[in-house]
Amino acid sequence: MMKAPYAVQENNSRGRVYEQTRSDDRSPYQRDRDRVVHSSAFRKLQYKTQVFINREGDFYRTRLTHSLEVAQIARAIARALNLDEDLTECLALAHDLGHPPFGHAGETGLDEALVEFGGFDHNDQSFRVVTQLERRYAAFDGLNLSWETLEGLAKHNGPLKNPPPTIAAFNTLCDLDLGRQTSAEAQTAAFSDDIAYNTHDLDDGLRAGLFGFEDILALPVIGDLLRDAQKLTRENNRIRAELSRRVINCLVHDTLAESARRIDHLAPRSVEDIRAATKQVIGFSEEIKVANIELKRFLMARMYRHWKLNRMTYKCVHVTRTLGGLLLRRPDLLPDDWRERAGQAETAQAAATVRDYVAGMTDRYAQDEFSRLTDPSVPA
Repeated sequence: MMKAPYAVQENNSRGRVYEQTRSDDRSPYQRDRDRVVHSSAFRKLQYKTQVFINREGDFYRTRLTHSLEVAQIARAIARALNLDEDLTECLALAHDLGHPPFGHAGETGLDEALVEFGGFDHNDQSFRVVTQLERRYAAFDGLNLSWETLEGLAKHNGPLKNPPPTIAAFNTLCDLDLGRQTSAEAQTAAFSDDIAYNTHDLDDGLRAGLFGFEDILALPVIGDLLRDAQKLTRENNRIRAELSRRVINCLVHDTLAESARRIDHLAPRSVEDIRAATKQVIGFSEEIKVANIELKRFLMARMYRHWKLNRMTYKCVHVTRTLGGLLLRRPDLLPDDWRERAGQAETAQAAATVRDYVAGMTDRYAQDEFSRLTDPSVPA
């Protein structure tokens, strides 16, 4: 399929930090995607929390299944808009590589523990993973991804006026054009993240019994989609699945229509026109934007602040805050290779090491390490 002129064109790629000869028929962005999929950080996402930790049930989303759902949505949008599908998919799969254990609760705990040394930002950590922490090649650290992939990861939430430390340092060596919009492919991956987590959190909240169908009937757009689903069956599991399908379908088709309208208005002739635009070209119509905001408000009140989630969040924050704070003060408790990296206690070097160590843990490993460090009955 012929790509649109405003799509990223592989022949115009700005390349990689470490030059590598193209050895097969894969495009640079296919290679980037494959490197992400084969990374250790990607594999560990299967044991990292999205909202519910693993022991809550096998059917709830994890960071891995969330990333796969984002990639599916992103690729569908990219294909319809004639964008580079492989770059879009790669960015969708890589966007959460830096998340610590226990999702946003873990991020809060680690951020509090390291506040005197810049705290913790999972987007910055994702960038750190792909540029430094993955060590799969003899010649360099990181995955040596293409410039266009790194640009999209750095600007996952849009242009950066005050970039976090890792991205800022990398930008001094390789200009990522941080002050402008990113490519339509990167915008699609980021927007698909929003579509995916709102939809699957609604589904997981219903499955967990945190709220019922009757509670969402008043939501704009969502309530109408639920009524349509209820006309087809009385079986709750099927209603829930039908609702999720209809919500995703609604959000994706609205995104396609609104994005096509914005692109037609901008009339971009290259990806540089997309980057130079004053606003993103990928987005919702006003009606769906309002409905999406209401859905987020509902999920915040009825799910993320539900007393059961509050209890779990408190415990998860406690684990990562304790791990981060304890190891920052006592880096001699780290395994040998990490202890050597950390150096002296309560220094920037120690904080960077502890940040990498804790952020790289799965939920299970974090719980085990917490027990080993705090419970005398558990062997070291």
